[in-house]
Amino acid sequence: MQSGDRVLKCGAATSRQEDRHLLRLFVYGTLKRGYGNHEAFCHGHCGLREARIWGRLCEGPGFPFLQVPAEDILARGTAAASEDVATQARFARLAASRASLAASASPDRPWGPVHGELLYFDDPKSRLVAIDSLEGFVPGGQCLYHRVLVSVAVRAGALTAWTYVAAGRVSGRRILSGRWPE
Repeated sequence: MQSGDRVLKCGAATSRQEDRHLLRLFVYGTLKRGYGNHEAFCHGHCGLREARIWGRLCEGPGFPFLQVPAEDILARGTAAASEDVATQARFARLAASRASLAASASPDRPWGPVHGELLYFDDPKSRLVAIDSLEGFVPGGQCLYHRVLVSVAVRAGALTAWTYVAAGRVSGRRILSGRWPE
């Protein structure tokens, strides 16, 4: 593994079979290493990989907004963390077919690769409550972001993971590099 693709063992998860009980979260803004919310909300993660998804990133007021194509959303987050982790595992087989990230972003293409980090957590219930609150995600209610399940490309292939996408219309400048901050 390369330095940007390190995965640590989470609790008792020592095999791919046990890995399906871990929460995977794709982060692209202030939850990444070195940014304002990482230490408070992601401290104690048990794994991290460089990763990318298909979408578009737009500049917000001190943080980015992510949009993904509707057809790439595999599931929507709920208030039941254990059910969401089970959903993540159930859709894992679709990840490889949906993580085609060959094209690059350009002003005339609506979508492109968005770069971030894939974090692993062995405490999904407490973790999702805290991060959902930070992101303003309220299942079935008014939200700043929605939590959705998407395919995520990593060096070794593709996985499913949860991420937060803008709940409404985004008017900020598009970040063509797919990396925040630009």
